[in-house]
Amino acid sequence: MEVENVNKLIGEKIKNLRNRNGLTQQELADRTELTKGFISQLERGLVSASVVTLFDLIECLGTTPAEFFREQEEQVVFSEQEYFEKVDEEGNSIQWIVPNAQKYQMEPLLVVIQPHARLEEDKPHNGEEFGFLISGRITLHLGEKIYHVKAGESFYYPTTQTHYLENPGSRPARLLWISTPPEF
Repeated sequence: MEVENVNKLIGEKIKNLRNRNGLTQQELADRTELTKGFISQLERGLVSASVVTLFDLIECLGTTPAEFFREQEEQVVFSEQEYFEKVDEEGNSIQWIVPNAQKYQMEPLLVVIQPHARLEEDKPHNGEEFGFLISGRITLHLGEKIYHVKAGESFYYPTTQTHYLENPGSRPARLLWISTPPEF
């Protein structure tokens, strides 16, 4: 592997650990007696650190050299036990079916909307949303327009208008909903 690539990988790991620990570049620089400029250049892969300096940074970031350099395989399959679920006061549920999806480019959700209930209105924001209705029926409110969606149909739209989903039916509606970029 080329030196530039190694520097870039090390810099990205330092930056991710710093952010995970809620530190600014200046705070990390102060803790390691380095300059903010050096930390910035290191995170961008423009410079390399000596072994002693790198080990000091790793320690200040709350990890060990062994953990820092361990190759991590990206998780590909996620089980129900890993899902995070939020249920609102109407009994509607949203399950985040890919843990920590905010680090990816899209966020898949499994959503259940109870009969005659609706999800909270979403204000316009950057991004796009896609849904596939597994069962039931829903009404998609997109700006001033209303779309009726039944089981087996999908929808796709840019999120530049106020939007929300509701279930006008007498059975729960279940859908796969994917948004990009992930909402935090």
